[in-house]
Amino acid sequence: MASVRVGGQPGENPTVLIGTIFYEGHKIVSDPVKGLFDRGKAEELVSCQDELSDETGNPCMLDVVGRTAEALKKYVEFASEATDSPILVDSPLAEARLEACKHAVEVGLGERIVYNSINPEASREEIEKIRDIGLKAAIVLAFSEYEFEPEDKMRILQGNDGLIAKAEKAGIEKVLVDLSVLDVASIAYTAASIQMVKEKLGLPSGCSPANAFDTWRKAGEFKPQVKRACLAALNVFVRCFGADFILYGPVEAADTVFPSCAAADAILTYSLVTGGYEVKDKNTPLYKIL
Repeated sequence: MASVRVGGQPGENPTVLIGTIFYEGHKIVSDPVKGLFDRGKAEELVSCQDELSDETGNPCMLDVVGRTAEALKKYVEFASEATDSPILVDSPLAEARLEACKHAVEVGLGERIVYNSINPEASREEIEKIRDIGLKAAIVLAFSEYEFEPEDKMRILQGNDGLIAKAEKAGIEKVLVDLSVLDVASIAYTAASIQMVKEKLGLPSGCSPANAFDTWRKAGEFKPQVKRACLAALNVFVRCFGADFILYGPVEAADTVFPSCAAADAILTYSLVTGGYEVKDKNTPLYKIL
């Protein structure tokens, strides 16, 4: 995906870590409708993620969220200048995602764009517009409020009306499967789903453990340092079950997530080395942080 490798056996390639910027309520945004924001602070956040990526060997992407098409186009243009990483184009509204992606392709950013996301509610019109725009990479979000076991996720993904078929109809060639998280307990199902998708479909898979904090009532009682430790633990947990990419939440959490996931990656890679695996790319946590 652009210059970032996603997938493989755990330990073969380091986890791709994806921070989110301009999310709902982000303090650096002064007008979420028009897309006005503090450029200096935004640059600092993006630069921090890039620096940590270089230091640890964990590749990164940037999840850019916008409430409107006007805002999202501005955010994507900013991201394209602030980082060389792939950019996820994200919005609660399909119309905003599509318009921003169309603009990105028109200005020559098509190879760096990842559509986020094709979900079970995606209409035929949305799929056709993705194809017409010419996008080649997308996240498919296997989300259902009532179906969260691995077999349920497979049903959402497979079949004539499944997400994989929708992605193919949209012309998507590079698919990332987001197995979704409902709450902390459901991460157990998500981890098992990641393993099943990798084994049966051979597709890069991951999730966003940070979403669990939205429903974790007890987390509100934790001190800030405890919350950071919990976030690190949730991310490391899914990585140890094979997550190829992790949407770790607000980009401000980069300094917590990158070192913790890098440590897990280093151990996973070393476990392959002890079995005779030869690491060809030394730009990996095993050689960066150990």
